[in-house]
Amino acid sequence: MAQGSLLDTNSPLSAEQAKRLNEALEGLDAHQLTWLSGYLAGLTAQRGDVAVSPTQPEATVAAAEIVVLYGSQTGNAEGVAELACDRIKARGFHARLLDMAEAGKKTFKDPLNLMVVVSTQGDGDPPDTAESFHELMHGRKAPKLNDQTRFAVLGLGDSSYDHFCQTGKDFDARFEALGAQRIHDRVDCDVDYEEDAERWIESVLDRYSEFCDTVSPVSDSLAPVANATPQTSYSKKHPFHAEVLDSIVLNGRGSDKETRHIELSLEDSGLSFEPGDAIGVVPQNDPAYVDELLDILRLDADADLGEGRRLRDALLTEFEVTTLTRPFLEHWTEVSDAAELRRLMDQDSRGELRDWVEGRHIIDVLEHFPVKEIDAHTFTQALRKLPPRLYSIASSYQATPDEVHLTVGVVRYESHGRSRGGVATTYLADRVHPGDTVPIYVDRNKNFKLPHDDNTPVVMVGPGTGVAPFRAFLQEREERGATGRNWLFFGDRRFRSDFLYQAEMLQWRKQGLLTHLDVAFSRDQQEKVYVQERMREHATELYAWLQEGAHFYVCGDGERMAADVHRALLDVIRTQGRFDEEGAKEYLRELQQAKRYQRDVY
Repeated sequence: MAQGSLLDTNSPLSAEQAKRLNEALEGLDAHQLTWLSGYLAGLTAQRGDVAVSPTQPEATVAAAEIVVLYGSQTGNAEGVAELACDRIKARGFHARLLDMAEAGKKTFKDPLNLMVVVSTQGDGDPPDTAESFHELMHGRKAPKLNDQTRFAVLGLGDSSYDHFCQTGKDFDARFEALGAQRIHDRVDCDVDYEEDAERWIESVLDRYSEFCDTVSPVSDSLAPVANATPQTSYSKKHPFHAEVLDSIVLNGRGSDKETRHIELSLEDSGLSFEPGDAIGVVPQNDPAYVDELLDILRLDADADLGEGRRLRDALLTEFEVTTLTRPFLEHWTEVSDAAELRRLMDQDSRGELRDWVEGRHIIDVLEHFPVKEIDAHTFTQALRKLPPRLYSIASSYQATPDEVHLTVGVVRYESHGRSRGGVATTYLADRVHPGDTVPIYVDRNKNFKLPHDDNTPVVMVGPGTGVAPFRAFLQEREERGATGRNWLFFGDRRFRSDFLYQAEMLQWRKQGLLTHLDVAFSRDQQEKVYVQERMREHATELYAWLQEGAHFYVCGDGERMAADVHRALLDVIRTQGRFDEEGAKEYLRELQQAKRYQRDVY
């Protein structure tokens, strides 16, 4: 080449990068080099980077890069991270989106400007895809940082859990301990996170603007032509009102459970979805419960909350009025000035408070720690917004494009002398009937997807309502004519009354779509049997499937079942692969990083 070889001294490349590029360019003719230059220019535009004009002084285009590092379980944190990247580019910075599943010690070889967005799974755990990164950063092999690496953390969580946004707190403290410079206070977001997340993004970018260079924002001409045909977009703020086509109890006579198969019409909605996605249902609170709240508080149902809003209507549709959260308890401690509640809220009484809260709702706090006089504004200001409930989609869009099916386990129980029910499940079971409409939207889940290759075998573990997405998986594979083998582990209480979608499953097994169907009905014998026992019974073949590239999926209860299945899978890998404990864990981590081990747990 006339210009001579690239070196790390005459280019922005490392020595290794320059060597590889020289080898790649060796032997290319003029036509090929011209094509390659156009391809690279297009790739640069697609990534949103700003091209450097040969006549432009380098100093004027040395825009800082901001890395948005995210850890996401269901896709919410990833969505916030993607929004942050858009805002970064609009401000004239370079942006790089980085999944914690792909981050390692080498990531921190050079100083970084970081925006960290991470969710907390359940009561304090990191997302599955962020587990390895969390272990790295909190272990002896963690990278040593300095104040040239700057960071800010946004945590997503649920304040009804004791360890609210714990993973965000972990990373925030750890980055500082490793020597990085915090440029903005951590923000912890509850289930209604969108507005807080947007404020955090803009505020953090204001801080980066104080000491980082920018360039002119990317021209609109570089943006993909994706909005040429406007499409109707539905979201939790603007849901689609779907007609209920059918609501069928799946359990047979004698069952002590109530599981409903609900079919909703998507006709004229423009909505589409993929197996693994969820439907967000925007529910309403139980009117009888709301009336009881008003009676205890001695508040007028028509009390004005401003902007034409009436108290009873707001309690029905706007506010979470059942689930206890720490912010509400802190607010009620001040309002009631109850000595016992103040004692329970003390740090030294956290365990006692956890026991007291178990099985109780907001109405129990109002009864135990009454307030003689309170106005509507004082009561509602501590209530969080009523969050949508997510249900794994139980049908394939390819099979029924004008419908979406849900599998809903109706929650009803007694505790502390009061009958209770799930907000959304009783709304769907008791107060919505065929012909009525339900406000819904599609909630994408990029981390729970069928393999792209239809030849890939899949193993699915879905006891109870956890079978929902696997019904969608099987419908989808049937529609696509996928040749990959399918293995389902299903469990519930009793064979006769609780074998959900039994006829469909047996038909799929008969026609060969289901290679294996292994079931566990815990109450049909004296000793309880669960899906994890069935996994261990078939350990040899299960491990063989994993060795052949199978993807492994788990859906259902996150508190006990998912942990038990995880332990059983480790045992299968350890015994069949002849690994020690650490070797089995590393095998499983590699499955997670390759997205061959995916979980949708709740």
